[in-house]
Amino acid sequence: MGEPGMIKEFGRVGVLFGGRSAEREVSLMSGAGVLQALVSKGVDAHGFDPAERSLAELAAEKFERVFIALHGRYGEDGTLQGALEQLGIPYTGPGVLASSIAMDKAMTKRVWMASALATPKFEMLTAQSNWDAVIAALGLPLIVKPAHEGSTLGLTKVTQAGQLPAAFALAAKYDSAVMAEEFISGMELTCPILGYGEQAKALPVIRIIAPDANYDYQNKYFSNDTQYLCPCGLPAEQERAIQELALASYRALGCRGWSRADVMVRAADNKPFLLEMNTSPGMTGHSLVPMSAKVTGLDYEDLCVEILRSAALDLTPSIDWIAR
Repeated sequence: MGEPGMIKEFGRVGVLFGGRSAEREVSLMSGAGVLQALVSKGVDAHGFDPAERSLAELAAEKFERVFIALHGRYGEDGTLQGALEQLGIPYTGPGVLASSIAMDKAMTKRVWMASALATPKFEMLTAQSNWDAVIAALGLPLIVKPAHEGSTLGLTKVTQAGQLPAAFALAAKYDSAVMAEEFISGMELTCPILGYGEQAKALPVIRIIAPDANYDYQNKYFSNDTQYLCPCGLPAEQERAIQELALASYRALGCRGWSRADVMVRAADNKPFLLEMNTSPGMTGHSLVPMSAKVTGLDYEDLCVEILRSAALDLTPSIDWIAR
């Protein structure tokens, strides 16, 4: 990889980063890293911030493919993917439908439940919700979070009934759709996936050990106190089972290119539960997909090239759960 011929292979490439979501700061870091990596490999790559430039300007750039390094809304939720479909520009990551579903945590869980894949129970909340009924259904502690945000923005771990109204109010600042989720006490893991359909492959699982078990926005992207174990230290059979669960969740949503599945393993019985699917994972110095890929011998620069090579248009979407 990285030969001069690569410029001809990919043509003029756009790296989309920044954007208008609450995760703009992280996206700027991801995009800067990806852009530098691609240029270092001989790719004719150029940065493009959709928050500062219009779709008309994107079309005028005549990119032959783009690497999406945007996180959150307007970049990871299917809206940008739809625009790129209209412009005929191949892009990295899942297509319109898979991106849209995965960005909606409640819809993602409904798809997984329909596919018999374990995920924590949940309830949608409103300002008029019966908090006692929510606690009766999910128990305490529980998690309250926006249904359409990432990076733990607006998330609260609720340990007492009286905390629910404030937790709802915080999440509602980020999203009109708010959900409460059963809390799974145990080991936090994540599993990156590359590829499409039956050819998709799971990378090594990463175990996350955050300070005070609080893997929040600060500990995800800016703290050096969070520990990441890769290899994860699990028995080989258990790691393979988690990789298979991640692959099944990826295929159920119709993902392609790359994504990252977040998983909790319940301490009481070692049962794994799917939390969410990240369809445009971070690519910063603290990010997990590069960490996992490195264990397989794939360094950051070559990983970026591998993801870029998978760029495509969503002409033939394949959603496993629809075909059943």
